Amino acid sequence: MERLIKIGEISAKNSRDIKFSKIGLGFEKLDRDAFDPSKCYDKISALGVKWARIQSGWAKTEKEKGVYDFSWLDPIVDSLIEHGLKPWLCLCYGNGLYSELAAQTFGCVGIPPINTPEAEKAWENYVKATVKHYKGRIDTFEIWNEPDSFLCWKTGANATELGVFTSKTSRYIKEVNKDAYVIGGVLCSKQLTYVSEALKAGLADNLDAISFHEYTSDESSVCQTVASYKSLASLYGKELEIVQGESGSQSRSGGNGALFTGAWTQTKQAKQLLRHAIADLSANVKFTSYFSCMDMFEALNGTVDNPDSYKDFAYFGVLGADFDENGHATGTYTPKLSYRALQVIASLFCEDVYLYDVPVIMHPEFSPRIFEDDVSLSEVKYQGFRKDNGSWAFVYWTPTNIMTTDFESTMSLEIACFDAVPKIVDLMDGSIYEMPKDMYEKDEYGIYRIKHLPIKDYPMMIMCGDFE
Repeated sequence: MERLIKIGEISAKNSRDIKFSKIGLGFEKLDRDAFDPSKCYDKISALGVKWARIQSGWAKTEKEKGVYDFSWLDPIVDSLIEHGLKPWLCLCYGNGLYSELAAQTFGCVGIPPINTPEAEKAWENYVKATVKHYKGRIDTFEIWNEPDSFLCWKTGANATELGVFTSKTSRYIKEVNKDAYVIGGVLCSKQLTYVSEALKAGLADNLDAISFHEYTSDESSVCQTVASYKSLASLYGKELEIVQGESGSQSRSGGNGALFTGAWTQTKQAKQLLRHAIADLSANVKFTSYFSCMDMFEALNGTVDNPDSYKDFAYFGVLGADFDENGHATGTYTPKLSYRALQVIASLFCEDVYLYDVPVIMHPEFSPRIFEDDVSLSEVKYQGFRKDNGSWAFVYWTPTNIMTTDFESTMSLEIACFDAVPKIVDLMDGSIYEMPKDMYEKDEYGIYRIKHLPIKDYPMMIMCGDFE
């Protein structure tokens, strides 16, 4: 951080010490034993994330018709809660007891129980048993996973089927726990026609929120997606909140899954995480979840008894792993650059944080630091936040293509900070900087004129007051 003077770092908050946060992390695929959760709990709680998305694993829970064994899932739920996290449960996938196709599919991924009365009734019974079993421990439930994808609705993605299925399932949840928070949609394709058809078929009948998944290197469409889903639901008479349920990127090339063709690195992954996290907060989602805690297999097209069919490893994790002969993540689970980036975000944006219009105006001028003009307002993404103690933060970055550039420039601006000299925070590593005195001037009204402040292609933050 050229010219800035490092004076400290953002202290990490443990999940146990945070009462409220919108920041979450994926803890999926344990229904397929993708990794050893016992080696993760301390590392995850040290991140300071609050939400943990887990999958219910119908096939792993009901191996004999009508008999539900939650002994594999109970220690996961209890350990997350013990470590200060709030588990939310994605109810999925199929069950080989009721479908020949599910019986042939690894993890029964993407086989909805909709084709026979027996399967439909079995799903109803399973959902009710699960909600009852976890009452008092889990109160947030999500229905299915990416049903608008052929990988996760293998009978052929059908919006009307999803609408009916979600309407019924949400009713089952509410019948057992009327206070449950129910999420539907779980959308990945961004097709308003599909969503509208699902809403017309009853998707939102008993829902509290719609969730969506966002796998892009560019965060610019997040606010539009959130606003569009809220608005579309309102046209059907439903006022729903929006949850960002999965968003992430790989940390290296040569993997599988979303964005796998990209020339990813750990640095690019951390930039993507930061930009999307701030975009989600800017869109005022209910909460946001980064995918995922761990490098693991994709296993969306795996077949039973054929490990080679699901050794399709992906590298979305904030923790890195090795893999054993069966494709399961092993080793010590090592933090990546994205781990610290997520930890900084989680530690700063917790408890009482609100969107805020920071009093700031940019004044680009010739910058001798870069031998050209400062960036202009049209080149900057930004968002303001405020806390109850009166402190505020102005988060800013240039949305250049992180796959092709490693961008740094300068910007000049006026900003109101009455009580103290603003500090600068690098959200990538949590470093806190003060500005040299020749970088700013303060007038009698508490307005700071800052000249040629570094700006990068990932979020940095001007902090006024005790925002830490």
